[in-house]
Amino acid sequence: MTDALYLADLGADPRPGGLVELGGDEGRHAAVVKRTRVGEQLLVADGAGRAIRGPVIETTKQGLVVRIDEVLIAAPGRHRWTIVQALAKGERSEIAVESLTELGADRIIAWQASRSVVRWDARAGIPDKSAKGLAKWQAVARASTKQSRRFRVPDVEYASTADIVDVIAGADLALVAHEEATIRLASVDVPATGEVVVIIGPEGGISPDELRCFEQAGATAVSLGDGVLRTSSAGVVSLAQLQVLAARQAG
Repeated sequence: MTDALYLADLGADPRPGGLVELGGDEGRHAAVVKRTRVGEQLLVADGAGRAIRGPVIETTKQGLVVRIDEVLIAAPGRHRWTIVQALAKGERSEIAVESLTELGADRIIAWQASRSVVRWDARAGIPDKSAKGLAKWQAVARASTKQSRRFRVPDVEYASTADIVDVIAGADLALVAHEEATIRLASVDVPATGEVVVIIGPEGGISPDELRCFEQAGATAVSLGDGVLRTSSAGVVSLAQLQVLAARQAG
C-alpha cells in the first residue's frame, strides 16, 4: 500500500536523520482521525516539490513526529500547465479542481465568466464571495494533492476576464476550448518548454465578446472533439491531451 502523504513545513534543509513535526489540523487528522501509529511510514511534503519519507516515532493528540529516512525532490516539468476554469454550478467546479490537481496542473484560475451561473463577484445586495469560494478551491486542491501523492500543490487564483488577458499575454501557448472552433486540440504544436494556458468556459459557453477578447490577446480557439463536454471535464480532457501531445512531440 502506498504511504499516506501529508502536507507540512519541512524547514530550510531537511536531511536524513532529522525530524519533522506534523501539527495543526493536518497532524490531528493523522493522529486522531487516521489513528496513525508509531512505526508507520509516511510521506510529508511541503507543497512546493519537496518531500520526506520516514517512520512515525511519536504521536500525541495534537499531531506526530516523523524521522526523516529519505528526502525526495519532484523533478521540475518542462511545462507550466495553467487551466482557467470558469465558475460552474453545484460541485462541478470542485470536481474539475480535484481532477486537474490529480493530473498535475501547476496553476488553476477560477474565472468569473459573463455566462457563469455561479457568481463570486459583488452585486446589488449580495456581498463578494470570492474569498470564500477561492478558499474552498484551495482546500480541494490540497486534498487532491495528498490523495494523488503529489509533492506540489497547484497555485489557485481568482481572475476576471481582464486578468485572463494578462495571463494569455504571458503564456507560450494559450488555447480556448470552443465547440465551434475549426482547429482540433489534437493538431496543436506544443512548445518544448514554457507556460501552456487552456481556458474553459461555463455551462452557457464563452460569450462572443470574451472569445474575441482572448483571441485578440493571442489565444487560439480549439475544439476538443465531437460533442460538447461538461465544464467539469473539459479542462481535464484538455490537459490530458496536451500532456500526451507534448510527450509525443518531444520524441
